[in-house]
Amino acid sequence: MQSDLDITAATPTDLPAVLDLIDASGLPRAGLDQHVATTLVVRENSRIVGTAALELYGGFALLRSVAVAAALRGHGLGQRLTTAALDLARKRGVRTVYLLTETAGAFFPKFGFKTIDRRDVDPAVQVSQEFTTACPASAMVMAKQI
Repeated sequence: MQSDLDITAATPTDLPAVLDLIDASGLPRAGLDQHVATTLVVRENSRIVGTAALELYGGFALLRSVAVAAALRGHGLGQRLTTAALDLARKRGVRTVYLLTETAGAFFPKFGFKTIDRRDVDPAVQVSQEFTTACPASAMVMAKQI
């Protein structure tokens, strides 16, 4: 069903639709506008129905805002977005990808992410808005070496 939906780089004009999808998915939007250049989107016709973003910090990245429109969930689009974001991280020279989640702790291990202690996150990533203000201290922290 979703194989005909292409994953492409977001453009600045995509930001409002990406933020709407993030809001509808209950994910934090803080700071995302600073990372449009490393945000991926999926369009169905002209409507954005999926997104995933990377915040780059040298050899480290924060995977965030993996979201799929409710009507399209359960068909592998989130998996495709996650894989595409990890591929982008590799192309950008990232060695470790981190993420924070409150609801998707069972989703990300299939990509090789493992739960880690928040203190083990690289200091450059710990100062991101996602870590400092957007996600609560109760969020699960995961990491993957790539």
